[in-house]
Amino acid sequence: MGVPSVDQFEKLASFYLGRDYDLATGKLADDLLMYDSKDLCTHAMCVGMTGSGKTGLCLALLEEAALDGIPAICVDPKGDLANLMLSFPELRPEDFQPWLDQGDATRKGMTIEALAAETAIKWRSGLESSGQTPDRIQRFRDSVDIAIYTPGSNAGLQLTVLKSFDAPPPQLLDDADAMRERVTGAASGLLTLMGINADPLLSPEHILISSILDHCWRQGRNVTVADLIGLIQRPPITRVGVMDLDSFMPPADRAKIAMQLNNLLASPAFSTWLDGESLSIQRLLYTPEGKPRLTILSISHLSDSERMFFVTIFLNELLAWMRTQSGTSSLRAMFYMDEIYGYFPPSAKPPSKPPMLTLLKQARAFGLGIVLATQNPVDLDYKGLSNIGTWFLGRLQTERDKARVLEGLEGAAAQSGAAFNRGEMEQLLASLGNRVFLMNNVHDDRPTVFQSRWVMSYLAGPLARDKITKLMADRKQAAAITKTAAKSDSLASETSARETIHADASKPSRPVVPAGVLERFVTPSVRHEEDAKLVYRPAIYAEGSAHYVRASADLDCWIDLKRLLPCHSGVPTDAWESSGEVDEEFDLTEDQDQEFVFCDLPTELRGAATYKDLDKRFKDYLYRHHSLAVYKCEALGTYAPSGSTEGEARIHFTQGLRELRDLESEKVRAKFATRAKTLEKQIRAAGDRITKEQNEMKEATMSTAISIGSTILGAFFGKKLGSRANVSRTSTAMRGATKATQAKGDVDRAVESMQQLQLDLEDLNSEIKIALDEIVAKYDVKSVVLEETLVPPKKSDLKTKPLMLLWTPWQVDSAGVASPLFEPS
Repeated sequence: MGVPSVDQFEKLASFYLGRDYDLATGKLADDLLMYDSKDLCTHAMCVGMTGSGKTGLCLALLEEAALDGIPAICVDPKGDLANLMLSFPELRPEDFQPWLDQGDATRKGMTIEALAAETAIKWRSGLESSGQTPDRIQRFRDSVDIAIYTPGSNAGLQLTVLKSFDAPPPQLLDDADAMRERVTGAASGLLTLMGINADPLLSPEHILISSILDHCWRQGRNVTVADLIGLIQRPPITRVGVMDLDSFMPPADRAKIAMQLNNLLASPAFSTWLDGESLSIQRLLYTPEGKPRLTILSISHLSDSERMFFVTIFLNELLAWMRTQSGTSSLRAMFYMDEIYGYFPPSAKPPSKPPMLTLLKQARAFGLGIVLATQNPVDLDYKGLSNIGTWFLGRLQTERDKARVLEGLEGAAAQSGAAFNRGEMEQLLASLGNRVFLMNNVHDDRPTVFQSRWVMSYLAGPLARDKITKLMADRKQAAAITKTAAKSDSLASETSARETIHADASKPSRPVVPAGVLERFVTPSVRHEEDAKLVYRPAIYAEGSAHYVRASADLDCWIDLKRLLPCHSGVPTDAWESSGEVDEEFDLTEDQDQEFVFCDLPTELRGAATYKDLDKRFKDYLYRHHSLAVYKCEALGTYAPSGSTEGEARIHFTQGLRELRDLESEKVRAKFATRAKTLEKQIRAAGDRITKEQNEMKEATMSTAISIGSTILGAFFGKKLGSRANVSRTSTAMRGATKATQAKGDVDRAVESMQQLQLDLEDLNSEIKIALDEIVAKYDVKSVVLEETLVPPKKSDLKTKPLMLLWTPWQVDSAGVASPLFEPS
């Protein structure tokens, strides 16, 4: 058995997971386990007890996806997945040392430095044994952006799901079943967090909150948790079912629920849930530049109710994102969840179960591969898991575990129409050892036993919060610097002297605006400091619509544009050039907050003529400064969808190239399949002939050069070609036969025939390699070249709404420094 070469496992859209393993002899074979990435569209399940190697196999799968440019989001209840950040191209002892446990070194009677040196040697040797080089580790690190988020904690990057329960996209609003699932999931998750075990069909609390969310979302209104407190006390609905609101739930009962939610929101221990970036599946999958991400959502620090809340909200967000994607047969993205015990039980129905089941049933049509793992196979809904096409089965702890897994395999086979031999499968499961897995893939013609490859990421075990903090320290610092710089840019036009701010802040009266000017107040979305002065500052808000037309790019669309012009220091001379873009709608109200005082209104904003002039200049500004960039990919000869940013265009074209790459790969596979099967049959016949003539040499081993599994042919066709076990069996006599060629002419001729078949095999491999190299060169998903064209808006079609004077909330600290209490852009 030799070390595999790069040519064997760096295959087109195939994941290198390990080597075939002979349970009878307990030895590795030369055949590599190459898993077709498209097979992951029908999802995968990994089951194995502690110490079976389950975590290593799943990390290997994620590493392979990253190398192929496939983004992934991972929910990590234990802390193991943070190990994906511990990949060291140079494999130096000092790279490993910070992640080793001093206790382990002491138990081994070693210094921590000695243990680090031993670990570095162990990892280098393990990688070399699987044919992986430091260069492959570097390519893994370069292929994706890896980040760890810790919702409800500031250990890693912060992520909040509480800033808003945003209204779902139109695609989901139009789908009655999807909308019902989204509403039910959001209400169930929130009530779970509040400690209320609510039945969606019977619980008044659940029905009330669901009715409020459904009403607001259908109006396109985003609902913050703070909004929900008020909406529970004063619902926007008058009836629930056929009953009037107060009969269904009296005001006093609604006040109790609102108070319970308010106490949760106001708790200092809960404040970390309010901080961080808002949950966005697209941002977790790709950077703004379109680079794929490997995002780890670490929830090991959360309580059981908090975990259930977060997982439920996340799964519903993932469903909503999925439904906005176009259909595809190629793998677009991955969702991996470790230890799903408790989230997908067989009888109970926690709020996480319905969205998980929907994902398993529908995600394949959108190219979203779901990978689940557990060491507790008994507590799983195997009827639901029958939608999974690939099962990776490691060593199991009890007979009960094996029985439940066999039940799941049988259901998956029935779902796909594949044959299932329960007795054979049971025997295989009983023989598995450490890092040895049984793969049952409905796309293959038989199950495979293999040993997982050595992972590139160092398996340090579950990482505590302080280790996650250390891993993400540089990332958090860079994010803080970027945020500070962005805030400085947005406030650059407001560099008034601190004394002026104090003076402005002391004026309590509300300025009078010209008649006919629409006036609104922006609701604060950021908590203010305890002793800060609260101030309203004036700004002009403008909305416009621009029409873009370009026939060659199939472009004909309208885009809404929103700008905010700060004016507390007067209207800037360049007017809208000093304005900022508004990404989301502000939460506006007609009523002022009495805690705030007003800055003075600049003189020019006291006259109606200024507003007319600003409106005219706004149209001119839109025409001159808001051309639309459209992007074309020469390799595809098509344009990205209208309104795509450069990053979005890159993502769109990457998926398009991946689909064409997979299509061309299937054509190559179909083109060579007949020849490959014929050659396999001929090799088998030639081997049988040699075996017959040289029966006394049954113990001899055939040259590995004719093992299909160790060639490009085997790696490309995998288990889909046919029974390679026969090929290996028929080749047992070649080496021994060559020793007897002088004595037996018939053996000599048989060997010559086998040698010719070997040459034919090499020729076939060469042809396949050339065809694959052409596909790689033509459809390189990692180097998409974009051609940008700027399309100006049609001047005659520019539309604007009446300008609005907004009073924006700010705070002024004791040093006189002002900062906004809303997101300016």
